Amino acid sequence: MEIPNHYVKNLYKVSLVFLTVLSLFFAVKLLAEFRSYKLMGSSEANTITLSGHGEVTAVPDVASIYFTISKDAKIGKDAQDAVAVIEKKALDFLKTKGVADKDIQASNASLYPKYEYRQAACPEIQAVTGSDGESSTMPYYCGNGKQIIVGYTASESITVKVRNIDDAGAIMQGLGTTGVSDLSGPNFTIDNEDDLKAEARKKAIDDAREKAKVLAKDLGVRLGRISNFSEGGGYGGPIMYAEKAMMDSTVSSPAPAELPKGENTISSDVTITYEIR
Repeated sequence: MEIPNHYVKNLYKVSLVFLTVLSLFFAVKLLAEFRSYKLMGSSEANTITLSGHGEVTAVPDVASIYFTISKDAKIGKDAQDAVAVIEKKALDFLKTKGVADKDIQASNASLYPKYEYRQAACPEIQAVTGSDGESSTMPYYCGNGKQIIVGYTASESITVKVRNIDDAGAIMQGLGTTGVSDLSGPNFTIDNEDDLKAEARKKAIDDAREKAKVLAKDLGVRLGRISNFSEGGGYGGPIMYAEKAMMDSTVSSPAPAELPKGENTISSDVTITYEIR
């Protein structure tokens, strides 16, 4: 049975209209998605930005102690040998206190000359002074002074990590008797902060999110996707034991067996930008 031509033409027209409408639908859908991604994080998007703060506290579990060994001598090798003698005394003492080799680190070893400016005697110049015609020597600079080496200074810095922090005071007292110089510390820290930093960050994010929810409700808008995120923050101030008090204790009174450790604060500050709808 042959289909009349006018039916075929009408079917073709209906199909063409359907395809046109379908193409327009997908074009509008694609354009909307494209604009959504394009506006993500751009200055054209409607956004709100909130900051959040989070912090956690923990008792420190590591104490760091710092000292320098410095010696002078006429010959460089003698200065280095003198440093080595003091260093051995300090290391032997640290071993008696249970400090592991991996927790002792030397740095900034140096040997440098000591100079002194000396002026050689200048030739005498006779000058006539006074009405009696008597002569005398006139002092003057004849330019024959120079820098000469008078000795050498050898030095080395050492950092000690004390894991049994209750021994920090006694260790500093003992080091003060070995001949080291510039003894300072302890600096109380936390050996592994990653978990604490993550906890502080989560608190900061929750803080910013709650602020954003309240603001969005007040503005009568809804929160969309996060378009920007940044984090700051840091480590709470370490507890330092006064260097002067430590050095005075080596000659006047003993250092305390235990030093107050307190708590360290680890904080995180985040800034979050939300798209709003």
